[in-house]
Amino acid sequence: MSAPQAIRIDRLLVYLRFARTRSAASALIAAHALRRNRVPVRRGSEPARVGDVLTLALGGRVRVIELIALPARRGSAAEALAHYREVDGAGLDPTSQMPIAAAPPAPGQPCKDP
Repeated sequence: MSAPQAIRIDRLLVYLRFARTRSAASALIAAHALRRNRVPVRRGSEPARVGDVLTLALGGRVRVIELIALPARRGSAAEALAHYREVDGAGLDPTSQMPIAAAPPAPGQPCKDP
């Protein structure tokens, strides 16, 4: 059996242990906390492929990973780590990267500045 060429991005987030369920992955996507190759992900059905760079805003920090292989299932954390590598700021093209920021407050909502 050959390796898949692409995988749904919501399923990928579960397999790589960034989300516990596809519903949680969908919530992450709906919160605009995920980009694939610098483009915001709009739907969980978008495909992810080897070589894609994912930018995730998780728990107050931003993680940038590059997919080096597509998992066939959700495995242990060690198995998940074998499918991607962390990309630090030095490995990114600074002219093409767009920052991920918190969404502006809704009208009538107070701003939460520290």
